[in-house]
Amino acid sequence: MEFDARTFRNALGLFVTGVTVITARNEDGAPFGVTANSFNSVSMDPPLILWSLSRASRNLAAFQAARHFCVHILRENQSALSRRFAMSDVDKFEGMEFEPGEGGVPILPGSAARLECRTYAQHDGGDHVIFLGEVIRIAADHDARPLLFHGGGYAVLSDTVES
Repeated sequence: MEFDARTFRNALGLFVTGVTVITARNEDGAPFGVTANSFNSVSMDPPLILWSLSRASRNLAAFQAARHFCVHILRENQSALSRRFAMSDVDKFEGMEFEPGEGGVPILPGSAARLECRTYAQHDGGDHVIFLGEVIRIAADHDARPLLFHGGGYAVLSDTVES
């Protein structure tokens, strides 16, 4: 390789992504979740999405065992929620209200959109595991402005360009 990990990471940081929180329940029924910006659409028929999780994540085994999960696409004012679910060694659901979704997954209030998914497949992705989900239920506020991630920090849209 003619580049190091920092150069690779900095180059990827130039790509603007949205920010999501992915939630599920573990085998004991306890809710858990993570912040992820590695989220993408895959297929319209069937409706599939993907996201990836580091093999070093303490939530990896629980997500690998989960039959359902929910992707919450965050609004521009939800950076605190993103930071909360990016932390480890804390109860991310302490004091938080949520509703049960498909398969009992925790549905967080206020996101721009949410995609309730059935786990479709899991694939090796180097130091990550790639999760594919079949979307089985959607809720979306099409007027919501998304929270963005760029260059290692949060960002918001300043304007929308007409095509």
